[in-house]
Amino acid sequence: MPSSTLAADVRAPVRRNLQLILALLAFAHFIIGIDYNIMFVALPDIASGVGFSAQTLQWVVSGYTVAFGGFLLFGGRAADLFGRRRMFVFGLFLYAASSLLGGLATTPTMLVVARAGQGIGGAFLTPATLSLVTTTFAEGRERNRALAIWAGAAGTGMVLGSLLGGVLTELFGWAAVFYVNVPLACTGMLLAYLLIPADQEQMAGRKIDLPGALTATAGSTLLVFALVQGPESGWASPTILASVAAAVVLLGAFLTIEARSREPLMPLRLFRNRNLSAGTVVTFMFMATFGVLAYFFSIYFQNVQGYSALRSGLAFVVPCAGVLVGTVLGGKLATRFGVRATLVGSLALGALGTIGFGLAVGPDGGFAELVPGLVVLSLAQGIVFTTMYAAATTGVAEQDQGIASGIATTGEQVGSAVGLAILVAIANIGTEGRTGEALRVATSDGLRTAVFAAAAGIACMVLVALRFKRNPVTS
Repeated sequence: MPSSTLAADVRAPVRRNLQLILALLAFAHFIIGIDYNIMFVALPDIASGVGFSAQTLQWVVSGYTVAFGGFLLFGGRAADLFGRRRMFVFGLFLYAASSLLGGLATTPTMLVVARAGQGIGGAFLTPATLSLVTTTFAEGRERNRALAIWAGAAGTGMVLGSLLGGVLTELFGWAAVFYVNVPLACTGMLLAYLLIPADQEQMAGRKIDLPGALTATAGSTLLVFALVQGPESGWASPTILASVAAAVVLLGAFLTIEARSREPLMPLRLFRNRNLSAGTVVTFMFMATFGVLAYFFSIYFQNVQGYSALRSGLAFVVPCAGVLVGTVLGGKLATRFGVRATLVGSLALGALGTIGFGLAVGPDGGFAELVPGLVVLSLAQGIVFTTMYAAATTGVAEQDQGIASGIATTGEQVGSAVGLAILVAIANIGTEGRTGEALRVATSDGLRTAVFAAAAGIACMVLVALRFKRNPVTS
């Protein structure tokens, strides 16, 4: 059956509630969007309230990333084998429980464990949600529109998250940014049983590739851990060298297992799809550049410009609104001009916007000077975010959409860890041993250099985007 049509036994019950299902899937992505920005705004208060140092604070972000990236392949295949609705609900459950634990955290270790739990929940929720979108809506105009709404929901969540982060932190303390996720996730779990059709029985008899799952999860987790911890511990430290060595061995074993398995966790044949291969590289580079800029926005607003949590939240509205508009435009542009042309154009625009933002960064600069660059780079970010997933999942069989989504999203999460580790190291050059005004100026200079490095990475993505087939998504 062509990938552009659903099986009759699936499409008939889905069609009646199609828009409600899309709304629920968008709502789940909205929750993730809220949490993404609400956490950045609360970082300084979390650092002082729980006891993180300047270097260990990134683990509030990276603890989530390590777990998310490590479990994504497992979560993606689990959605294919055990049912997308089941994994959707399971991911939301983990997200709610871990958010509750995070709000109750009294030590850095407890809070990082909670963030890791949120990451594991996201590793099950994200591929289940994305594969539900790609299997429910036909390739082309219908899927482009659905992906635009799905991505736009995350943009909306980011806008609201930045505002909520400032308001909740100011009024109730940093713990409130965790607690707000609990009722949202529980609502999503309830609606899933009411709206999403039950998983097909044909999935029940299939088995997961346990050796592949164990080696992939352990190897990916160790690799992301090494990339995140390397700048702090030192790349030549025994812990980092041992983690890298173990990751290489485990991932090598994983590839061997997958080549020989009858029901592999990650069928290597999927990489014959040029769009999936190029799309995974694009998602990696996207998060290593665009995706980690919010971390530096937060540091610049609060540590250089001295903004309060509430004022930082208001400042985040500009880039988040740009992302939201971009996600809406992304689906329309991809339908009209094709994914490749849309990606190439938006990446070039994003590189220019990021350079413009970097030029405006300075210890004495005002927010108005940042706005033009912020608007351009965030608009491009939203367009890329929508279209890169449309491209990556094009041509993938319905029974493999979960693992394909997991592969593309793994690239995203590993890219986030790599980009954050590299750019934080660049930004911190020249800040050691400085205090007061000297530290503020050095921090500003380091942030500007890191932003320019991100712009260079975005420009390199254009070459990867040219690997996509011409006009892979049609109307």
